[in-house]
Amino acid sequence: MKYINADTIFPEELLREIQRHIPGGLIYIPRPKEAHKKWGENSGGRRIIQERNVEIRQLFAAGTTIDQLADQYCLSVDSIKKIVYCKKG
Repeated sequence: MKYINADTIFPEELLREIQRHIPGGLIYIPRPKEAHKKWGENSGGRRIIQERNVEIRQLFAAGTTIDQLADQYCLSVDSIKKIVYCKKG
């Protein structure tokens, strides 16, 4: 995160109002809610896990047991059950 000096971006009146509340302090200004991204959207992690889960469901449908899948993917039996019995694709 890059720090920006407030007096270079805020109008003087707004800067004075902020200084009344936090004189000389640091504040974090979050993004608007509509600009938030879900976990893994930037890095591709979300897509990788979705692809892994599709693969796990396919192997389960082809006869691989839950215990075998747990060992193969280094996941708990409960995690595998959540993946294979999940209603959404």
